[in-house]
Amino acid sequence: MNARQAAVAALVVLGAALIGAGAIPAQTQNPGAAEIVLEGGTSGKVPFPHRRHQQANPDCTVCHARFPQKAGAIEELKEQGTLPRKQVMNELCTRCHKERQAAGQSSGPVTCTKCHVKG
Repeated sequence: MNARQAAVAALVVLGAALIGAGAIPAQTQNPGAAEIVLEGGTSGKVPFPHRRHQQANPDCTVCHARFPQKAGAIEELKEQGTLPRKQVMNELCTRCHKERQAAGQSSGPVTCTKCHVKG
C-alpha cells in the first residue's frame, strides 16, 4: 500500500470512528431519500416525507433504533415476526404527531386515512 492509499484508508477509518462516537451525526453521511413510500398493508401505501421528518427531529435513532436504515426494513421485520403489526404507526408516528400537537407544534396527521392512500 502506498502512502496515498494509506492516508485515504486512515481518513475512512477516522470518519467511521467519529460517526460511531457521535461526533459527526450519521445522517450527514447518508440522509436517505427525501420522500419514501412505505407499505401500508390493506389500508394502502403511505407517502412518507422523510426529509421533513429529519428536519423536525434530527435524531435518526428515534425511528431507526427499531428498524435499520434500508428500504423494505419495516416489511422485512414484520415478516420475520420481530415487529408487531401497527407498532411503527402506533408507537412512533401517531404518538409523536399527537405529542407535537399537544405542545402546540406543527404536526402530521393523527388518523389512519390521512396517511394511508388506497389506490
